[in-house]
This record gives sequence, structure tokens and C-alpha cells, in this order.
Amino acid sequence: MAGKFVLFTDSDGMIRWRLKAGDGEIIAASRVYESKDSAEQGIASVQAHATGAEIVDETAGF
Repeated sequence: MAGKFVLFTDSDGMIRWRLKAGDGEIIAASRVYESKDSAEQGIASVQAHATGAEIVDETAGF
């Protein structure tokens, strides 16, 4: 099953989204948005830019 973005209202009444894997596990969470439209734009940005995103390893010592 494919992953999905889930829009929700947090305990402070602000809009956020979570990216859930096909098994329901949360694999990413957004910042706070003041409007649903802004949150949807944030999702669109992740969808557009994450596909070929570079991986930067900053785990020195591991």
C-alpha cells in the first residue's frame, strides 16, 4: 500500500501534516501552518522536491 499525507489540527488549533508509510507508521511530520492552503502547499513542495533529494550525512562518529 502506498504512503499518504494526513492533514490534521494539533492541540493548539494549528494545521499540520504527517507523511505515513503504507503500514501507517509516521515517517515525516511538518511544521505548523496557519492555514490549510499553506499546509497543502507544503505537501506539494515535499512531493516536488524530495524525489531526487540528496542525502547529506552529518553523523560524524557513528
